[in-house]
Amino acid sequence: MDLTELVYKISSDFPKEEKFGLTVQVQRCSVSIPSNIAEGCGRNSDKDLQRFLTISIGSAFEFETQMILANRFKYINQDLFNNFTNYISEVQKMIYGFNLSIENKQSK
Repeated sequence: MDLTELVYKISSDFPKEEKFGLTVQVQRCSVSIPSNIAEGCGRNSDKDLQRFLTISIGSAFEFETQMILANRFKYINQDLFNNFTNYISEVQKMIYGFNLSIENKQSK
């Protein structure tokens, strides 16, 4: 959720011609990360939860790719890019760890 909030603040400074391009893509996939986790947690099975966690991880990697593009297009500076890269890497690890904990629970 914190990442999504930060993305909305930063992406509002992207060029106006990106309003329906990279800006909306970055915002949507950042929203998708916590939304899929929440939806998975609201399901009735661990299998469903794992499926939504997998989707969330995919969105996290999609977000990372879009931030690489934003940096290459000079929409964000290198320091901000490095912060996003570190942040999203931690998010990816947390989601992966959550998914792994569910797998371990199922194998017992």
